[in-house]
Amino acid sequence: GDDDPPRNCAVAFFGEGAASEGDFHAALNFAATLAAPCLFVCRNNGYAISTPSREQMRGDGIASRAPGYGAHALRVDGNDALAVREAVAAARQLCVRESAPVIVEAMTYRLAHHSTSDDSTRYRPVEEIRAHAEGGRHPIARLRAYMHARGWWADDDEERLRAAARAAAQRALERGEAKGPPSRHTLFEDVFDEMPVELRRQRDELEQHLAEFPDEYADVGKH
Repeated sequence: GDDDPPRNCAVAFFGEGAASEGDFHAALNFAATLAAPCLFVCRNNGYAISTPSREQMRGDGIASRAPGYGAHALRVDGNDALAVREAVAAARQLCVRESAPVIVEAMTYRLAHHSTSDDSTRYRPVEEIRAHAEGGRHPIARLRAYMHARGWWADDDEERLRAAARAAAQRALERGEAKGPPSRHTLFEDVFDEMPVELRRQRDELEQHLAEFPDEYADVGKH
């Protein structure tokens, strides 16, 4: 009936940098005041692109913000895969049972660059990155060691998995390359069931531009 508690919940994933945006505060306030069963899963990896967390906030991370909104929160070691699984399961149970938002803050570290255009060594020392990668805190290394200790995983298993993953990736690459480039019309047609007037206008402007400069876009005109 209408009074039955919800059995499902929504989940929002974001980094600690996104929690500095106004959208985060509005969303959490709405979720709390409307008693929405929503999990807010924050991956606090220490950097919002090039801005370290110490320059983003003066408070104690993200989980500490929950009481001000009347929401629940918990913090977990984001480099421990099993702990994250248990924490999210417990948070989901609370979220559904009380029909209330719950923040899960997973404390981790971004080893790689933020994007292909980012050079993270410009704003953090290489020694810091190496310490997180090689200091026994790497999440894959920790999970592997645990599974080895429990007898759930062996070197042969890993070799077979890596070989299968490489083969699957190669097959996917070959299939993708065989398809060729997508049609330019997918820029406008793959989001809305009925294309809104703004997108139709942009589509028409693109077609007009291509027609006006056909020699500049010879390859585009084929798709």
